[in-house]
Amino acid sequence: MSDRSEPLLRHAPATFHGRFLVDVPPAPAQPSCWLVGFHGYAQSAQIFLPSLTQAPRSNAWLVTAVQAPHPFYTRGDRAIVANWMTREDRDLAIADNIGYVDNVLDRLHAEFGAPRAIVFLGFSQGAAMAYRAALRGKRRAAALLSVCGDIPPDVRESPRESWPPLHMITGTRDEWYPPSRMADEAAIARAAGATVDTRSFEGGHEFSPEVVAKLGELLAQTEAAAR
Repeated sequence: MSDRSEPLLRHAPATFHGRFLVDVPPAPAQPSCWLVGFHGYAQSAQIFLPSLTQAPRSNAWLVTAVQAPHPFYTRGDRAIVANWMTREDRDLAIADNIGYVDNVLDRLHAEFGAPRAIVFLGFSQGAAMAYRAALRGKRRAAALLSVCGDIPPDVRESPRESWPPLHMITGTRDEWYPPSRMADEAAIARAAGATVDTRSFEGGHEFSPEVVAKLGELLAQTEAAAR
């Protein structure tokens, strides 16, 4: 029998480079508003950006899909997808991810100038990152659209002076995030002072045409309010 003790667990910071895709309005338009999207588990920026750009919008909008920082191969190495985090070292991963998103937005600012308004959108696992970007990141959100995804515990527990207008949507047959769960979380957000709009569509855990239509409405409303 060994008399050695259990190994010591330590952590060291690491520098990594994440990727994000940017859809810029055609010249000579100058983007003045940003839509920043966060994909779900086992997706990528390349997979997710077309969903974001389906929504009708004016040439005022720059659209970016931020890729999660932990890539992996799908079965059979057919594609590279990504994951935002696991439960291991969760608090450290949350802090790293928030800093990563802030850096992405710094890069956008440096290249395209300051926006008049930012809409954050998250789908499924990416919804948690949209909440964190809007409520724990360094830039103020004009609106937040959560699609089939929940409010993460660290956002619920983190004090915030004010929430942005919150829009929540999910499918009636979504087994992972059903409308009943959305209603419960909407009540939590309202109790924290948020203005919340909820909507459901006939479907499951998906970025449906109803989500695209809702996003288009939100972009038009946000742009008009930012003028």
